[in-house]
Amino acid sequence: MNKLKTTLCALLASSLAWAGNPSDEGMWLPLLIGKNEAQMKKQGFKLSAKEIYNVNNASLKDAIVRMGGGFCTGEIVSDQGLLFTNHHCGYDAIATNSTPEDNILDNGFWAKSSNEERPIKDLYIDILVRMEDVTDKVLPQLAGLNEKARAAKVNQLGNELSQKATEGTNYNASVREFAKGNAYYLFVFEKFSDIRLVGTPPQSIGKYGGDTDNWVWPRHTGDFSVFRIYANKDNKGADYSKDNVPYRPKKFLPISLKGIKPGDFAMVFGFPGRTNRYETSMGIKLAIEKVNPGIVKNRGVRLEAWKEEMDKDVAVKLALASEYASIANYWKYFIGQTEQLVHLKVYDQKVALENQFKEWAKGKSEYENIFEEWQKAYVAYEPYSTHSVYLSQGIFGAHLVNIALPAVMSANGFKDAATTKAASERLKTAGETFFKSFNLPSDQKIVAQTLLAFYNDIPKDQHPAIVGEILSKFSAGTPEESFKKFAQDLYLTSIFTDKGRFTQFLENPNYEKLTNDWAFKYFSDFQRNYVAKYAKYSTDFQEVDKRLARTYIKGLGEMNPALVKYPDANSTLRVSYGNVQDYDPRDGVHYKYRTTISGIIEKYKPKDDEFDLPQKFLDLYKAKDFGQYTDSDGEVSVGFITNNDITGGNSGSPVLNAKGELIGLAFDGNWEAMSGDIVFDQKFKRCINVDIRYVLWCIEKLGGSDLVKELKIVK
Repeated sequence: MNKLKTTLCALLASSLAWAGNPSDEGMWLPLLIGKNEAQMKKQGFKLSAKEIYNVNNASLKDAIVRMGGGFCTGEIVSDQGLLFTNHHCGYDAIATNSTPEDNILDNGFWAKSSNEERPIKDLYIDILVRMEDVTDKVLPQLAGLNEKARAAKVNQLGNELSQKATEGTNYNASVREFAKGNAYYLFVFEKFSDIRLVGTPPQSIGKYGGDTDNWVWPRHTGDFSVFRIYANKDNKGADYSKDNVPYRPKKFLPISLKGIKPGDFAMVFGFPGRTNRYETSMGIKLAIEKVNPGIVKNRGVRLEAWKEEMDKDVAVKLALASEYASIANYWKYFIGQTEQLVHLKVYDQKVALENQFKEWAKGKSEYENIFEEWQKAYVAYEPYSTHSVYLSQGIFGAHLVNIALPAVMSANGFKDAATTKAASERLKTAGETFFKSFNLPSDQKIVAQTLLAFYNDIPKDQHPAIVGEILSKFSAGTPEESFKKFAQDLYLTSIFTDKGRFTQFLENPNYEKLTNDWAFKYFSDFQRNYVAKYAKYSTDFQEVDKRLARTYIKGLGEMNPALVKYPDANSTLRVSYGNVQDYDPRDGVHYKYRTTISGIIEKYKPKDDEFDLPQKFLDLYKAKDFGQYTDSDGEVSVGFITNNDITGGNSGSPVLNAKGELIGLAFDGNWEAMSGDIVFDQKFKRCINVDIRYVLWCIEKLGGSDLVKELKIVK
């Protein structure tokens, strides 16, 4: 236990790599940020570690919020609970509150009073109360357990620790694993469920550049939206009520208009979602050759089908906008990740480290054979590795699955009159949600094309029987034409593809009719085939992979603590510190550290989906009506880059200067470092941020809102 504890210290706190490493790599736990304080001060930081994280007094962590369980980060910027985050983080809330008659997604929206602020159903935020290292309370009880038993025990202990930590409070808590289960931390949060939309720029500003500019620098996107946190009269988190009042935070962020320059200290404080910095060369190879191409191919099918229909009808556009944006974001991400994994020779980097580890591990029984076992696990899993990808990203990517699979789950309820009513009610509820965004023409194309992709790319001996049945019954010369014919018939006849037929079925439900429906047969057979024959390969592999990864990380920490400086991101609160810094993406090309409002005009294309601008923006630019938000050169800075270490989940995170003042919102990474979730590249890795002065200009000048009066401005 003492040896393990020493290793954990190397992993998470006390190694020299923490205190003396000048690298800007790292997503650091705020509880342990004191270990980094000296290095942060060398880079320009003016505050203390206790001003970042403090349980007894207000600190910066009290102004940082986790949105919706971790999909994004936000920050509190006023004493009235005003919340800034990215436009793409608020996109779903904005789109679902838009109609063709009140299209705030395209036109923007600014509440003129609290009465106009719009409650957002199902959106909640969490504020961290405290975190605690509970490794010594968990790890000793896991000795000798297999992965399944280990997971059950961790869940049990986590529930017990969480219950004890929140007893007598309105807080919630969870225990999270770190370093693949080498350490465990308890996180206590306060939840707020009354969140209201205060304002958003039109998406021609908030999403300027669209998919073309996504993951790319230079960038000119006004990626922000504004919400407000409401609490009950005791200032506690509560569900929506008209009697709730704006939340009075322990801490809110002042906003700096002083601007930035190369070399300035920058700190990103947020909830990064997931990294896999200790991935093996085998995992890299599988991602490059199998998994990533499958994701890209199937998502591309869905995006193309949706876009064609969205361009025809604004109602369809609004219904599909949020899902389209989400799918498109990571479609391009996986393209970029694959490209940069190859370009930066990440596979070779991993092989070199693994060879070093193998040499060190000789004679050490705990470690010397792990790569031999790992290789066997990959060999067993590889033939089935793309099956689940084509299923989840392709076959089950059609919206029809959202009503067909609930029908499959409820099917037995339609066998007996005593249970039919309850089964019908469950299906009716699923149908109400399904038909809100269902678009038949695009869904029909998705079924035909993803089925073709599955047929062509997945080994024939893994196909469910329904594929052969379709080819036989709907034969049309080629598989492609046969699948089109099948999809056309399915969407023309299924009880799930027409609201009238669906309602008639619920009024007179019949088990035989349900189970003979083509949509039911199609999705149920794909599901049964995978669960019965192939899911076990994924489950078995994941258990071996996690166990060996845990051992590998522990061994790396023993071999050289500098190799394991911080735990992978896992949607827990982290600090990343660095500096404003430009970069050279390739030979002969230099990218400056900032972009300006003039660059927006340079990209402007009237009537273009991605580069159009509101007339008011053009008028303000022509009049040079920039207010107090200009730099010394008379320009409004729009975006800037830093060398902070971020990933998904950091979107919306505050970018703070040396004094803890808000200078921007992090919203993206750059193309040249798209492999960053797996390896941090010091030369290329950059964090793309929207400048807070452009945000305020958009609020005050473009939006005509007086919200700026509510903020604490530092000049």
